[in-house]
Amino acid sequence: MSSIKLLAGTAKAYYYMSKSAITITVKLFAAYQEAFKVSELVLEFPNSMPVKAVCDRLIAEHPELSQWRDITRFGINLIFVEPDTLLQDGDEVVLIPPVSGG
Repeated sequence: MSSIKLLAGTAKAYYYMSKSAITITVKLFAAYQEAFKVSELVLEFPNSMPVKAVCDRLIAEHPELSQWRDITRFGINLIFVEPDTLLQDGDEVVLIPPVSGG
């Protein structure tokens, strides 16, 4: 925060501040969709956040989802990824809990 104050009023301050957050789209399925009652969310996160932070944030809003934390798979832009994969601005994220059915 202090570095932003030092740069305030300059083009560098605008560039720094505009790069401090990213926006992602989260596609919800199964239990996540049932909890939020929507199929998609648009969320902001700080730069350099892992995809597992999306799951953590959703669970913070709906603690009943915590049972799915350790068994949810993650996808970014149609590719399955590891939980520590860093998010990029504009990413489309999917959280895929186990599902059953026929």
